[in-house]
Amino acid sequence: MSIASDARFWDRISRKYAKAAISDQAGYGRTLDRTRALLGPDMQVVELGCGTGTTALRLAGAARSYLATDISAAMIDIAERKRGTEPVPGLAFRTATAEALAQETTRFDAVLGFNYLHLVRDVPGTLRSIHGLLKTGGLFVSKTPCLGNMNALIRLVLLPAMRAIGKAPHVGVFAATDLDREIRAAGFDILATEDHSTKGTKARPYIVARKKS
Repeated sequence: MSIASDARFWDRISRKYAKAAISDQAGYGRTLDRTRALLGPDMQVVELGCGTGTTALRLAGAARSYLATDISAAMIDIAERKRGTEPVPGLAFRTATAEALAQETTRFDAVLGFNYLHLVRDVPGTLRSIHGLLKTGGLFVSKTPCLGNMNALIRLVLLPAMRAIGKAPHVGVFAATDLDREIRAAGFDILATEDHSTKGTKARPYIVARKKS
């Protein structure tokens, strides 16, 4: 399995994903409001793992420029079609990874990653790339399902079975304390850890971190 196979999985389910309802609308709204308050009209922002662009379309107006990226070209294609009917100045979509973006010269005031870090194959490596994408003092804002804190039946039985039949992507299993440690080890100070869930499991910490000077 590889990043290429991950991209093919998300390409394959992109239409179904686009039609799926957000399971916790109130919690999602809380995340949008909190993140919007962290952004500013002079900021350059990049979102990683943007999917079909739902969050980008809602947040991009709070920043000067907003680049929304995903490894799935099919997801980005759907996002572009949404943007065509719902234009937002300064918003662009692109198929890319954090690692590829970090090789370029543009540096950002904020990097966003919602429901993202548990889907990457090398969390420490991706966090180092995110660190490299940011200007000094820039913000990394994330919300991550931490399967290590969830029902053991899900992570030990259900998820492996679904992956075996191609019904689930690669998913990393770690606890919230592990994620906290990895973010700090990548060169960030954690400014806030919050719970935005209003129903179901609460093992999805919303974390605001700042790149150290």
